[in-house]
Amino acid sequence: MTATHHPTPAAPAFDDAFRSQLQTLFRWRRDVRHFRTTPIPPATVAALFETASLAPSVGLCQPWRFVMVDSPQRRAAVRASFERCNGEALASQDPALAPAYARLKLAGFDAAPCQFAVFAECDPAQGHGLGRRTMPETTAYSAVMAVHTLWLAARALGIGLGWVSILEPAIMHEILDVPRDWQFIGYFCLGYPQTEDDTPELERFGWAERQPTAAATIRR
Repeated sequence: MTATHHPTPAAPAFDDAFRSQLQTLFRWRRDVRHFRTTPIPPATVAALFETASLAPSVGLCQPWRFVMVDSPQRRAAVRASFERCNGEALASQDPALAPAYARLKLAGFDAAPCQFAVFAECDPAQGHGLGRRTMPETTAYSAVMAVHTLWLAARALGIGLGWVSILEPAIMHEILDVPRDWQFIGYFCLGYPQTEDDTPELERFGWAERQPTAAATIRR
């Protein structure tokens, strides 16, 4: 294997103003469920996927697979899967939590102009298996990194992303006609938000509260 040598560019200087803006971007990234129907220009969507592909991946394998869902019939089938799974989730809730769960809006199918699924190819040829032998799940982690990268890039453009996970993975393979050995990561609704808020909707509705970082930090 012959190594490819690239000239080393000068590293950019990220000043305090940039870091402050970046922190603001992190705080304003929200899981959006309420969308306007305004279309997103195709060139903007393409640029977001290009940015997502800058995400880190194990062994540089780039295992993410973006499946655009434009067909009304396929979208309807995805929605039907969600409604089945959501109904089962509601029935399994503690009776004390069931009314609150029933009030939650957990998908933005109706208005989001752009919808897509993300899968991870579990054993891609690219990357030659580097870093995956003992932890093959890192391909899925890499795909999630791509989603998060797209999420931040979208937020910077005033575009919202909503992650729908209340779905049947096996059914999603059938609906979207993709290889069975791809791992389903999630279904995503992309569009311009109806409203803006820097507090998660689940927190505003009293479902859960964000915990301090110290609660998840362990020293050994």
